Amino acid sequence: MESQNGEHDASNLLKAQSHIWNHIFNFINSMSLKCVVDLGIPDIIHNYGKPMSLSKLIPLLPIHPSKTFFIYRLMRIMTHSGFFSQHNISENELETEYVLTDTSLLLLKDNPMNMRSFVHLVFDPVLTKPWHQLSSWLTNDDPTAFETTHGMLFWDYAERESKINNLFNDAMASDARLVSSVVIEKCKEVFNGLESLVDVGGGTGTMAKALAKSFPQLECTVFDLPHVVVGLQGTDNLKYVGGDMFKEIPPADAILLKWILHDWNDDECVKILKKCKESLLKKGNEGKVIIIDMVLDTKKGDINESGKTQLFFDMLMTVLVKGKERNDKEWIKLISLAGFSDYKIIPILGLRSLIEVYP
Repeated sequence: MESQNGEHDASNLLKAQSHIWNHIFNFINSMSLKCVVDLGIPDIIHNYGKPMSLSKLIPLLPIHPSKTFFIYRLMRIMTHSGFFSQHNISENELETEYVLTDTSLLLLKDNPMNMRSFVHLVFDPVLTKPWHQLSSWLTNDDPTAFETTHGMLFWDYAERESKINNLFNDAMASDARLVSSVVIEKCKEVFNGLESLVDVGGGTGTMAKALAKSFPQLECTVFDLPHVVVGLQGTDNLKYVGGDMFKEIPPADAILLKWILHDWNDDECVKILKKCKESLLKKGNEGKVIIIDMVLDTKKGDINESGKTQLFFDMLMTVLVKGKERNDKEWIKLISLAGFSDYKIIPILGLRSLIEVYP
């Protein structure tokens, strides 16, 4: 029995060590992904038009001849992570061929929904450095670890630094293209009958443009901070307005909050929602607020991959801004505190849901 217990303990110990190593080294997947995007590997394979061997890929990469041996190892870990799949596997590793997966299609420059800017934004040292301060931040009274690191809030930093501002706007625009295509296809009834809509925090207007095109009767307003919308040109049923959502939101039949409320704490969310209600009442119609955000599923015992991603986002909101991801009870509490009477949660956007809120 002692021997068996000893073997069992040793086995558990080794498993525990492996588990810790995997979490320590998780960043290697992330940085390998960044490297693949920086080198343009998905685009090169895509443009080749058929499965591509390393012997064809390597000469097209902007790398030093002494580093060619590394590409096989890079492709091996990225294949294991689901970014490529292998065809015609050969003992000669240079002749094993690679093809894109659904995931790497979202890394192509020509894909309007590509996530390249998201990759560049999240891995920028400006955004990675605050993670090193997470434990220090917990010992002080700064609102975020980002402020502990950079001495100012993320939004103020983005206003001053055009590189981060542009990366953020590009990342939000690519996400808006993906979300708007799904929303317009699956949730047309949400926008039917509306005459006006304000996209609060709508950035450069990607979502509003898609809605204005699909619903020509809809007068769309993109409402964001002045430095975000300055110089942007509207169309017949689309205009840009600069302002502060904590002070006043332009009146409309519907107010869209896409990926906005998770950036803010509960008190700030209630303030934003109250401003939305004031805006709807000024318009005079019943109206509604349309929220696109995550609804955490905390009821399940085991967290699946989607739930894990939601938890990652929750930590991201904590470190960079003053926000959080919320479960249905937390959403209902915010909606009620802001003085709204009814709501409907439509889980239609993968990790995110569409929430209709009525006065």
